[in-house]
Amino acid sequence: MNEEMQSILLSIGRHGMTPCYVYFFEDIKERIERLAKAFACFTISYAVKSNPNSALLQQLAIRGISVDISSGGELDRAISAGFAPGQISFSGPGKRQFELARVVGLGQKGGQQVEVVCESEREICILDELSGRMGTHMPFLIRINPAAVPSGFAITMGGKASQFGIDEEELDSVLAKLSEWENLTFHGFHMYSASNCLSEQAISDNFSIYIQLFSRFSRKYRLRPAKLIFGAGFGIPYQLDQSPLNVKCLADLINPQICSMKEQEQLADAECVLELGRFLVGPSGYFLTSVISEKHSRGMAVRICDGGMNNHLAACGLMGGIIRRNWPMWKIENQDKNYTEAEYLITGPLCTAIDTLGHKVRLPELHCGDLIAIGSSGAYGLTSSPTRFISHPEPREYLVLGPYDKAEVIDVSETQTASPAELSMASR
Repeated sequence: MNEEMQSILLSIGRHGMTPCYVYFFEDIKERIERLAKAFACFTISYAVKSNPNSALLQQLAIRGISVDISSGGELDRAISAGFAPGQISFSGPGKRQFELARVVGLGQKGGQQVEVVCESEREICILDELSGRMGTHMPFLIRINPAAVPSGFAITMGGKASQFGIDEEELDSVLAKLSEWENLTFHGFHMYSASNCLSEQAISDNFSIYIQLFSRFSRKYRLRPAKLIFGAGFGIPYQLDQSPLNVKCLADLINPQICSMKEQEQLADAECVLELGRFLVGPSGYFLTSVISEKHSRGMAVRICDGGMNNHLAACGLMGGIIRRNWPMWKIENQDKNYTEAEYLITGPLCTAIDTLGHKVRLPELHCGDLIAIGSSGAYGLTSSPTRFISHPEPREYLVLGPYDKAEVIDVSETQTASPAELSMASR
């Protein structure tokens, strides 16, 4: 973290607005531009579930990328943020019928339509029936659940029984029925079989599996998909000893495969989409919390913060991690080269032993009122956390726009809960 970022976080924290999330959009914008340049053969799609903040979505809409949604609520957010229906794909294993009806209804108005990524034969049948009943024709993609996933991914959805997609070995029976769905147009394939990988080779190997399956089924059924969505699975470092992905190395491994794939007649005209979530926004977000109490317990210095598991479940190791490890963490202060370090147990304020932000964390001396920032928090932070647990106020959210030296800090909170400063005033 550079000094300019620290200065911005310090300013926010000193106004008594912790716990909160801070997103640096300049960093997100640069990341999108770097990806677009490295992967010129792809268009970019943002997975809204990774961070659905409305103001953040508005900024992404300005950049012209597309989005992937997984619910009717995310559809509302995307439309309100300025995304056209044709920029939206709708994936997810649990689409409810009224959500599908809403999407089909948008198609009744003419113009662009949301592309539905169907994850089962039953879902295709429901979409076809709705389209026929509502007098429109819908584009749809089929999500494939592959039989194999390379090692090296933190989370896998493919290669096992899964709610996601149609199993590779069952897909023949579905594709043989394409002509039966008279109110639908097959638009392409979608695959997203694994996530959060920091190995360039493993990601490249996974893309090879995608391409093999896209090619095999397109050739066998004489399909010319208009779109192929590659669920990227690009990971970000969650520990200080991890190295970020080398984007250039990754592009050098993947781009030649796409060029080779495009030599096939069936896939030559397909738009290739790189679907990303945490990789775009995760590294650019920080969770900011204040120390509110300090004590010693059995030889360990304990620091209790105003934000914890209720605000940032993932940082407490409760979102898929098998072994809990500390996330990158900094004390936010005016720079002083002569500080003394100590080792701390850092917790949140909740009445549960699992509300722990860090074990044996080495930081400059911490006392009440000091600020702590947790990195890699731009994705799956606030909206993946049990914010109602013990009824503390929800964290604020801030979006930092522009270069650090002349940044504009905007409160983009979506909760009606009063800020800590407002609560303090009300109690007087």
